[in-house]
Amino acid sequence: MHFPDLNDEVRAVMLEEIRFDLERDKLHMSNRLSLAGQEIWPRLLAHAAENGTPQSLASELRKNGRMLASEMSHRNGKPYPKAVPRNAPETLAEGEFNRFYIRAICAIALRRDQADVEVYRAKDVINPRPESVSKIGSRVDAEALLNDLRTSIGVESALGIPAGPNSGLSVCLLPITAPFSVT
Repeated sequence: MHFPDLNDEVRAVMLEEIRFDLERDKLHMSNRLSLAGQEIWPRLLAHAAENGTPQSLASELRKNGRMLASEMSHRNGKPYPKAVPRNAPETLAEGEFNRFYIRAICAIALRRDQADVEVYRAKDVINPRPESVSKIGSRVDAEALLNDLRTSIGVESALGIPAGPNSGLSVCLLPITAPFSVT
């Protein structure tokens, strides 16, 4: 994934947003994490926000049985065990890292008195969803998106950014423009 605005300031705000969720007991806890994974998840996520990437977070999730090997599913109303997808660590790591990145970008935009952020493709996908493609280049209200992501924990946000697992969408800051002056 490509995060053009990822710098020390953004990482610090990502950590603030993770603490925000932890203080409210709202941090998303995937049902694909084992008990050991659930225990260490907040530290792994914070460490990735501080100086890692979605890839380094996924790598940590693969260690020491932090992800479940199987989960329950249903067919014809009957439960049955099935293997957790092999890409589950990447899906979780990319999704949550991106959500906190987006939250940080929105918070920073608001601190800079910028009302909007811009949607872009952070990850190339083989078959992009039409609803995702239509959002690229659009501007989104930073405050509404920040509030949406703070309340839509573990579910797709109402504004559809990011647009579900593996959508590849994120947001970036708008260029800072100098005030217009006549000389």
